[in-house]
Order: sequence, then C-alpha cells, then structure tokens
Amino acid sequence: MPTQQLNLDFLPEASASQIIGASSLRLGLPQLPKRFFRHGWQSWTLTTWLDPADPPLPVRSPEFRARDEDPAYAFAKNHIAAWVGAVELGEDDILLIGALDLSGRVELDGETLKAFYEDGHQANWLIARGKEPEVFSKYVDLLEKEFGKTRFEKAPRVWCSWYSLYKWINEGILLKALNGLGDLPFDVFQIDDGWQDESGHWKAGKNFPSGMAAFADKIKGTGRLAGIWLSPFIVTPNLELFSEHPNWLLRDEEGSPIKTGLNWTGQTYGLDITHPEVLDWLAELIHKMVDWGYDYLKLDFLYAGAAIGKRYKDIPREVAYRNAQQIIREAAGDAYILACGAPIIPSLGLCDGLRVGPDVAPYWLNKPLAVWLNNPNDPSTQNAIRTSLHRLWLRTLVNIDPDVLYFRSRHNAL
Repeated sequence: MPTQQLNLDFLPEASASQIIGASSLRLGLPQLPKRFFRHGWQSWTLTTWLDPADPPLPVRSPEFRARDEDPAYAFAKNHIAAWVGAVELGEDDILLIGALDLSGRVELDGETLKAFYEDGHQANWLIARGKEPEVFSKYVDLLEKEFGKTRFEKAPRVWCSWYSLYKWINEGILLKALNGLGDLPFDVFQIDDGWQDESGHWKAGKNFPSGMAAFADKIKGTGRLAGIWLSPFIVTPNLELFSEHPNWLLRDEEGSPIKTGLNWTGQTYGLDITHPEVLDWLAELIHKMVDWGYDYLKLDFLYAGAAIGKRYKDIPREVAYRNAQQIIREAAGDAYILACGAPIIPSLGLCDGLRVGPDVAPYWLNKPLAVWLNNPNDPSTQNAIRTSLHRLWLRTLVNIDPDVLYFRSRHNAL
C-alpha cells in the first residue's frame, strides 16, 4: 500500500485527533520542530525529548548496542522512536503519532514526520495535537483498548536482594535479611540473581541446599509474597541447553546464533521463542516457579525474544515476543509478573509491572560508558531518572517500575 502523504491542514487546531489506517505515513511540518519525543524500544532504552538539531549517536560498543538499543535502528541517520513519537511545534502545541499495533516506528526527517510498520502491514495510527498530557492521554486510552492493562491498581512494595548482595547470596544471608525486616512494610521479598548456579539452569544452586520451595515457605511465613528472578529468553554457551538444543537458538541468515549482549554472566544469546519446544519449556519453567510458591516473578532481559533473527516460525519479531509472553502469562496464573528489559508496547496487558528505565546506581553518570561509548542507556542515576520520568504517561496501563530506591552509608559517589 502506498505511503499516505499528509500535512497539518487535516489537523489545524489543538485538541484534535484522528485515527488513520496505513502501513506508512509522511506528515509534513511547517518548520523544524523545537523538540522531538523519542520513545525507546525496551525498558532501559533512552526515552526523552531531544533537540532535533542534535544528530543520533550510535552506541559504539556492539555488545551494548545489542543489549540496550533496538539493533534494527542502531545506525539510523535520523532519530527514530519506537511506537510513539511527538514533536513540539510551539508552546502547548504537541503533535503525536502513535502506533496502535506492533512494530510501529516514528522517524523525524527534518521537517517531515515519518511513521511506518516495520513488517509492512497496514494498521491504525493515532495522530493527535494539543497539550502534552492531552495527546498522551488519548494514546493511552487507545492502547488500553488494544492491549489491555495491569490487574493491579497499586504496585506492591518489594524488597529485592540485588542492590544489597548482588549474586553473592545464600540461604543464611537471605534468611538473616528476611528476619531483619521485622514489620517493615514490604509486601514481597524477592530473591534476585544468584539463587541458581548458572543463569539458564533454573534449579536451586549449591548455596540453597534446602531448595527454593523451602525458602518460599519461609518468606510466606512472614506474611509476604515470595518473589524470584529469571531471565528466560537468554542463554550462555556454557549451558547444557545451549549444546543439547542447538535448534532452540535464534540464528542469523548464515546460521550463527544471535548475540544479545553482555551482562555479568558473559556473552548472551537469544532463544527462538517461536519454536514449539521452547514454548513448552517456558511454560514448564513458569509452572515450576509457581509450584515452588513464588507469586512474584521478575523476568529480565526479555528484549532478546524480539531480537532480529531467523525463527522457526516466520512471523514478525514483536508478534513472536507477545505470543511467548502470552504463554508465560497463562502459565503464571495469578502470579504478579514484572517485565524487565522488555519491549514496552508488546508487553502491555500481559505483565503487571514494567521496568521503565535503566538501573539506578550510586553515582550520577558513568562518563566512560555514557560519553565515550555514546551509551545513554547504561546504569546511572541520571539515565534512570530521565527515562523513567518520560514514561510516566504509562502509569494507568501498567505498574511503572523505575528500578529501586536504596540507601548507602558507604561506596556512594553521589
């Protein structure tokens, strides 16, 4: 279908909006806008108002590009927003274009806004003009009708082991922490990474000899929900799963496994979440967590499920992601799902909480990463605040989670 050509004549006044069906749009602007709202692809991808005169800078490190950005647009010559973009035409005069289906992208090319569906299908777009809260509110209302919303009006208060202990946890340390909470008003005690020997071997490690079900019982004995961390869409080469199930891996056109970035476990690779065996494995994994007694599931590095690659089932990558999330949602039953490192719009309605910014840190900015490597998505207080604030408009759709609040008396550079 040919691109629809539009200009502001069809939407001349503020507080106006239209829904248009098209695979792509071009909207002419009267002048270069003052600012461009760039919405990032996944939880910690840069989301903010940008100066259109500043060119996009690709993240220099390929490992960080794969982990922090949508690699499809990492080297785009123009600023590209995922699903929703907006421009500031004047004071209280915002023009927003928002996709109402998966794979939508919005690009600012000089004095032209371009909107397109990555896989070329035709679907609806919202075009709205008015004050910033008004246009985003209209978009939110339509997203709820299309994708649904969280079941929880209020997010639970969670104690998470990561920022106190990182991976160095065991039964004794966590039991001491649990007993030390006393009557502090935490609804959930969540065990983060480190309970397993290797990420991908989702069974109790040597530091939890009593097993994870037994520890869930201890948490519940304090009147709290038990929470646990998983990264179900990524694997590392040292895992049996990697070598025993090579057909489970997402691959490129040459047949090589797709790298999905570095984290503290090393180089990660993505699973092909359209493969029937992978989907069965995912459902069994989530069932196991719930059967152990964990009613709060923190699922991390989920972007890997929507990475670019050749899949068992030839469907668009964000459709593949949402289908797998539906499997997880059904397997989890009533358990609370927090999606982290997650593509934002494709997660709506299938998770209860959603990380909306980078990790916080005990420093304002990591200059070597943020400046020298052009990475605005890395953990830092500045990056966490900036992207989280620019996603507050999501708060009626999902429990927005701007990572954590923590206190330190040592090792603090703020």
